[in-house]
Amino acid sequence: MVRTRIALAGLVVLLGVIVTGSAAQAQAGHELTRSRQVVGYFIQWGIYGRSYFVKNVETSGSADRLTALNYAFGNVAPDANGDVVCQSADPWADYQRPTDAAGSVDGQAPSGPLYGNFQQLKALKGLHPKLKVLMSLGGFTLSKYFSDAALTDASRKKLVSSCIDLFIKGNLPGTPAGTGAGVFDGFDLDWEWPGSEGNAGNIIRPEDRQNFTKLAAEFRKQLDALGHGYLLTAFLPAAPAKIDAGFEVGKIFKYLDWGTVQGYDLHGTWESTTNHQSNLFTSALDPSSPRFSVADTVAAYLRRGAPARQLVVGVPFYSRGWAGVGSTNHGLYQPSTGAAAGTWEAGVEDYKAIAPLLAGGSGFTRYNDLRSGASWLYNPTTGIFWTLDDPAVLRAKALLARATGLGGLMFWELSGDTPDGRLIAAIDKGLNG
Repeated sequence: MVRTRIALAGLVVLLGVIVTGSAAQAQAGHELTRSRQVVGYFIQWGIYGRSYFVKNVETSGSADRLTALNYAFGNVAPDANGDVVCQSADPWADYQRPTDAAGSVDGQAPSGPLYGNFQQLKALKGLHPKLKVLMSLGGFTLSKYFSDAALTDASRKKLVSSCIDLFIKGNLPGTPAGTGAGVFDGFDLDWEWPGSEGNAGNIIRPEDRQNFTKLAAEFRKQLDALGHGYLLTAFLPAAPAKIDAGFEVGKIFKYLDWGTVQGYDLHGTWESTTNHQSNLFTSALDPSSPRFSVADTVAAYLRRGAPARQLVVGVPFYSRGWAGVGSTNHGLYQPSTGAAAGTWEAGVEDYKAIAPLLAGGSGFTRYNDLRSGASWLYNPTTGIFWTLDDPAVLRAKALLARATGLGGLMFWELSGDTPDGRLIAAIDKGLNG
């Protein structure tokens, strides 16, 4: 415990110096609606195989602790006229799927014309009036056409007006005008990535960096014209090369309420050597090149002019895992034979599925890496290695965000938590005491 406190204190000092130095650079933009944000993603497709519904956000206790829920994802793609506009990625899940009383957030079966996740989110907001719900646009698989949308003044205006018409004014195809109004409180821009590679086939241009700023400005302008305090946020990358290729950091926070900074997927099974996916610190023992850490990522944004209070650090509600790992160093920084088996994807597992491995008799042992500010699980018999952000780790990250004046924490994603919301409870306790 003493060494842990020393490590945390060291990072507090490090970030505190940077935060103090950047305080004068804070833009006079929109004020945060809450002092510390707890932002969680709800995945649209979770209602299928995962059987995770908006009602689970309520029954898990998560809705009481969230300040903002990001709905993933809205599509950005060409319409029949070739204009890049906002679209529903799954109309059935979004606003058509019926819900009975037993499956509803408030115990009432909706009578229309609004159904699906949108109706349930509106009902959730009725129970939690302070909760903000944002439509997250793009994501890894739906960012192909962002560059086209941001390219010209006309294309930016077209995209933003279409997003507002569909998701804010609620003019959903095949429904009466305004059916979906009142569901969303703004947008989260999840363009992965302006100016650099994301998903295969994405359109990328050198001018994306400047055009992202212009697009954010257009969203802010049109949202402000509505006069209801709508929010605008963005998901921002960890890698310095992607930051500099795609974002004018010193300018964009004038238009954003906050930016969520990628604090996970720093390593994974696209690499054959085990490592931490969301470590706080950079360890001299880390064999990877380049090395990544949450602290380095936050520091990179602060040095480039981001206001500390508008940085919300991302954390994972899932683990990344390797198989065929030898027992040297309890599996850390060791070669593997590939990805560990996962329920939905090889090398990935929800925390709720990892949590039972923490119990005695599982064959796994929990280890702490004080140099990296991270933990992991390893089973020497099976050779399986899992990264680990459990309640203890997440509470420490929340305490650190609070101590260094950052804007809060964001997590991917709600269905990865336990049914009683242990991870979000740890975040809330760390941020708010």
